[in-house]
Amino acid sequence: MSAYTTPGSSGSSRKEGGARIINQEYEYNGGPGPDVMAADTLQGDKVVNIDGDDLGNIENIMLDVRGGRIAYAVLSFGGVMGIGDKLFAIPWEALTLDADRECFVLDIDKERLKNAPGFDKDHWPSMAEPSWATEVYSYYNSRPYWKNS
Repeated sequence: MSAYTTPGSSGSSRKEGGARIINQEYEYNGGPGPDVMAADTLQGDKVVNIDGDDLGNIENIMLDVRGGRIAYAVLSFGGVMGIGDKLFAIPWEALTLDADRECFVLDIDKERLKNAPGFDKDHWPSMAEPSWATEVYSYYNSRPYWKNS
């Protein structure tokens, strides 16, 4: 596997607070992506773990409007055809975009995900609630985006 690199970079596209991009050599094609992409093009993207287990799909990408950053991705998991899905707030930096397979990779065991703090489509938590937001980021061993400078 090769890391996606941009001209002048040293091989890793990981920046604090952002998702990594793997499996694509730099080739400018005149358009956006994979470094800059429209959020709606990522909705519905599959999420798998390191073992290749299906963890669900990206439902939404939530923006911190005041801060101008991605607050988290919403992962939909566990239901049948969208019914009964449990939703999870996944820190953006916990995800890795696999550009070749057009999916995201989340380094978490399927059973651990089932026990993660989640919510349903009718009862969204507030990321503005410090205790909930801190719990979510801690669960995924991620530094809270609002603490990244």
